[in-house]
Order: sequence, then structure tokens, then C-alpha cells
Amino acid sequence: MTLGSVLGGRNARHRRWQTVLSVAAIATAVALPVVLISVGGGVADHELASLRSSGYQLIVSGSGTHGISNAHNATTKIESIPGVAAAVPILSVPIDAVLGAGSYSGVLAEGVIPGSFPLTLGPTEGPLFPSVLPLGDPTDTIHWDGGSYAGPASWDVLVSTTFQQTFGVQVGNTLVLSPTVNASLGIAFNVTGVFGVPPLIGVPTGVYAVLLPLSDLQVLAHLASGPGTVVPDAADTLEVVAQAAVASNPAALAALRATIQGHFPGYTVTTLSEQAQQLEQASSLLTGFYLALSSVGLTVGVMFLALVLLRRVEGDQRSIGIRRALGVPRSRIVLGILEEGALLAALGGTFGVFAGWAIVRGLATWATSTVQLAAELAIFEPSTLVSIALGVTGLSLLASLLAARRALALDVLEALR
Repeated sequence: MTLGSVLGGRNARHRRWQTVLSVAAIATAVALPVVLISVGGGVADHELASLRSSGYQLIVSGSGTHGISNAHNATTKIESIPGVAAAVPILSVPIDAVLGAGSYSGVLAEGVIPGSFPLTLGPTEGPLFPSVLPLGDPTDTIHWDGGSYAGPASWDVLVSTTFQQTFGVQVGNTLVLSPTVNASLGIAFNVTGVFGVPPLIGVPTGVYAVLLPLSDLQVLAHLASGPGTVVPDAADTLEVVAQAAVASNPAALAALRATIQGHFPGYTVTTLSEQAQQLEQASSLLTGFYLALSSVGLTVGVMFLALVLLRRVEGDQRSIGIRRALGVPRSRIVLGILEEGALLAALGGTFGVFAGWAIVRGLATWATSTVQLAAELAIFEPSTLVSIALGVTGLSLLASLLAARRALALDVLEALR
């Protein structure tokens, strides 16, 4: 069986169109799982790598928005537990930057403990930040002042490189940050440095972000103390850095987790290894879902191939009748149909893999925001791509067998009329 015979010769236009359409149907069906699995797998691998390379090993979280209360005291309590190197509360709040008279830009603000925050950064994120954050008091206790927030504040802020490049904000400038688009509610901060934005799924690569001391952001966002404060001394999570001997010992890390959970029964304490395991399980489920979703397209493609092969058997019934009358073995007739179906499916599978690759590369080049980031993380695993192509080729045998059964069921005398 050759490609020329499948195409049917220069004059068999209808047969050629059948070939083109059947190959296109298979290619379309194959392109979908290639896109879904490569992008989904790449995103999952990226997130797993981020978890496994983080500088912290445990995370404490509470229910609801800004679920950690009395974050400074909780930090001190956790750091007093044997085996803990540092605990870092993280507070994320969307705020507005005042750029001029009546001009604002939304930014994502993160409040941290300046001295210990770098310890939570892994090898990927670490180089994006200054080794020592120029944010005033490293412990963030002077402004906090035991919960009164009456101490002197530095009002320092770091801005992301994207924010700096877009709005021309330079180190040494003053930047007014406000909880709403109302400059009168804002506070003037001193820009003391810049940082890069790590690639995060769900966050645009061009995100405008600022980093400032936790107590400063709490005051700005009305999450510090006093009347009207819903969550006093609020944080979203507490990232716990274990000592090296504990971090490298799963049993010791599990014991540390249990100890912290005992001190904070109202919060959820998890290890990053647990999160990684959950992510791996979710990734496996998603891969199964992708394949199930793609099976609809593959079924349609194989059914179309079956129809094409059946039509060819009908068109070639005289030729088939002659061969059978001449004593050509039935197995040879069946083998010819199987070869034809397998060749069409292999061509469709090959074009489908290439089409899926082209779609992902196109999204990585021309899409925007999260879609582009996800496409850039796509992984084209050769074994997976070959398995998809071989799988659709195997399914083509079912379509070919239907056509072969039809060919063997032809009445020889009727076919020769």
C-alpha cells in the first residue's frame, strides 16, 4: 500500500477529496489532546517545580479572606517552636497607586516581614528580589508597636519592574498608595527598590505589584486594629521555614507540622509536599479528563474514516469481486483495507501532532496574559505524542474492519455485473 494508491491517481478527484477530508478529520481530533495535555502537563510541572524549590516547607492558612489574625504574635509564637528557622506572614491586597491628578492604576500589594521574607524565596524567585529588602525595620515590630501601630513607620515600598517601566517610577521617587481611587485616603511611600515578577499561573506576567512592610499595608488597607477592623493584624498565610535538619527529614517535618497545628487548631497547616502530592493527583485527573473530552473528537474522526473506507469498498466492489473470483485470499483483501485505514490514520495523527504544536506555539507568541504564560510552559513529551498518534492509528483498525467485513460480504456474481 503506497501513498499514491491511497490518493487514487491524478484523475480520481473524488477519491482524493475523501483522503484529504479523512486525514483532516483525524488531524483535528488529534490536535485537541496534544494541546490540552502539553499545556496542562507543562503548567502542572511548573507549579510542582515551584513548590519543590520554595524556600519554605510549611504553610499556615485560615478560612475566609485574610484568615490569619494577630499575625505578628502568631509569627513570634511559631518561631519559638524548636525546628523553625523563620515564619513569614504574607498579606495580599489589591490597592490603587495615585499617578497624578485623577489618574490611578490598580496594583497588587504584598505585605511581608522584610528581614525574613527572602528566606521563603526559592532559587527561581530569589534572584528577582534584592538580597536585603530596603524596607526599613527588618522585623516590622517598630511600627507595629505591640499591636498599637503607634510606632514610627518608614513608609518604604518596592515596585515591580513592569510598574516601573510603564509609569517611569524611579528609586527615590514618592508614590502615593490608596485603598480606593481616592487620593485623600492615600499614604505617600518612598520607592526604595524594584523587583521582578515571577511567572505565576492566574497572574498576568505584566502585573503591577508593590512590596511593603506588613504593618504598613495593614494600616493602609484597614486591617491593622481599631474601630471597623474586621480582621486585626491580618495576613493571608504564614509561610514557615524549617531548619535544614528538619526540612530534609520527612518524619521530623511531619512532627513539626503536628506541633504547629496543636498550637493553632483553628487554622490549617500543610506541608508543601502534601500540596505537591495533591497537585500531582489533580494533574492526573485532569489528564484523564482531557483524554475523555478528546475521545468525542476522536470518535467522530474514526467514524468519518469508517464512512470513507465503506464508500471506497462500494466504489471498488467490481475490483474486489474480480480478485475474489480469481482466488485472491480473503486475508489479502482484508490486509489491504487495514493498510489503507492505518495509513490514513497515521497521516492524520502526524498532521494532528504538528497542528497541536503549531497552535500552542502560536498562543505562546500572539496570545496575551495568562494564556500566553500557560502556552509558554507547555511540554511536548515525545512518548506522549507518539502514544496519541499510535492510539488513533490503532482505533483506525476498527474502522477498517467494518469496511473489510463489508468487502467480504459482497456477492461475487452481483459485484461482477
